[in-house]
Amino acid sequence: MKSLVIAAGESFARPVQWTGGSRPGSGRGGFKRLYSRFVALRIRPAGREIRKATAGSELPVRRLPAEWPADQDEPVQFWLSNLPETILLPVLVRAAKLRRRIENDYSETKQARAWPISRAEPGQAGTTTSPSSRSPTPSAPCSD
Repeated sequence: MKSLVIAAGESFARPVQWTGGSRPGSGRGGFKRLYSRFVALRIRPAGREIRKATAGSELPVRRLPAEWPADQDEPVQFWLSNLPETILLPVLVRAAKLRRRIENDYSETKQARAWPISRAEPGQAGTTTSPSSRSPTPSAPCSD
């Protein structure tokens, strides 16, 4: 995908604001705006799964938005979209950025829940709180 965007050229990159920022600045509401340059190409992705899922002989057209910041020599992020072609580039970019944020939050939550917190020394009687434990403190060790 990167080679397709590079072949299209940096001249196809358009500035897009995808959200208002949270830091003070001169933007709307007194906050800095978050923006970058994006290239959006129409492509026909290939692959066995796509070919099997396609009823006709022609592969479906998809949009490939790619972020290409002004201070970079090449694009840095890519998305493949099956949203309608009538959707404008800023809306497509906001949807892609939002999806990425949701995926990152989900991944962080999943990782945080996967690490049990041991409150006892190895070999000692004690408890380990699991991610599903609702109690903020460990239960008392067993006594004989």
